[in-house]
Amino acid sequence: MNISIGILGATGYTGLELIRLLYNHSEVKITYCSSRQYNGKNISDVLNPLKGHFDTELEPFDATEVSNRCDMVFSCLPHGISMNYIPLILDKVKVVDLSADYRLRDIGIYQKWYQMHTSAHLLSRAVYGLCEVYRDQIGSASLVANPGCYPTNVLLPLIPLLKSALIESGGIVVDTKSGVSGAGRAVALTSHICEAGESFSAYKVGRSHRHIPEIEQELSLAANKDVLVDFTPHLIPISRGMLSTIYVSTNKEKKDLIDAITSFYRGSKFVNVLEDGFPSTKDVRGTNQCLIGITTNPITHKAIIVSVIDNLTKGASGQAIQNMNIMYGLDEATGLDSIPVFP
Repeated sequence: MNISIGILGATGYTGLELIRLLYNHSEVKITYCSSRQYNGKNISDVLNPLKGHFDTELEPFDATEVSNRCDMVFSCLPHGISMNYIPLILDKVKVVDLSADYRLRDIGIYQKWYQMHTSAHLLSRAVYGLCEVYRDQIGSASLVANPGCYPTNVLLPLIPLLKSALIESGGIVVDTKSGVSGAGRAVALTSHICEAGESFSAYKVGRSHRHIPEIEQELSLAANKDVLVDFTPHLIPISRGMLSTIYVSTNKEKKDLIDAITSFYRGSKFVNVLEDGFPSTKDVRGTNQCLIGITTNPITHKAIIVSVIDNLTKGASGQAIQNMNIMYGLDEATGLDSIPVFP
């Protein structure tokens, strides 16, 4: 199989991560890259890490060119922008969208948290791309909405526990820390080294982060009832990596929770539960892995779950490629079966 790949928004962190991973993918060839800022330049002149490896000219978006030269397109465009381009190519190519534009099933909720939607008619066609949960639907999809990094990190441990009714659906508290690459490559004061270095800060505190409705949508489906969460994200001074500490109410033993998650993901290479101890972000750096650690407190009837991913890989580009592999009937791990960069 030789799948021709296009990348819209190729010069951001997720675009670069896609190129890094696809470069060694045995079944694909990147045939088209676009950028909103650097069209006409060689991509390796914009992204020095690509020197000597991948050099192609960045081109303006042209729906006809994309449709003629690509089988599969990854859209790394921002929320609110991607929705304007995907309808122009979707009848000709398969698409994995890394923005939030097709993740939320309810158009009213999307427009409350984001903006007016210009292609809401495609929401019913989009499959939510949490690979280990929606594998069957992804296999026959032409449009996949790649999950956000925070939701991926939170949903993977919680969905099996809610489906099996081993934890209470109320009172879920999520405390998540992310590396600064999650803010994207655009210059911003909050991710400037003088602001983010040697510091640790919460942001979007309260019910204000736009990933909250995405998390609640999927947890509610798993629990078959409305689920609300208290979610607080934090910025930590590392380039990549994400760790969630999740507090849930339960009367079950640690072994029961571990067995439930392990059983749910049996056969899924990229989600693994530790029998003892807790993972760190370095355990998954540069990989498509999610590692999970669990303990229980019989006095407070709480379970504490620690979940880690690389926000750029399993939280974005790696999961996007995993979705592509499923869409084309390939082994899910093709191009993604790597050992972490450690230490």
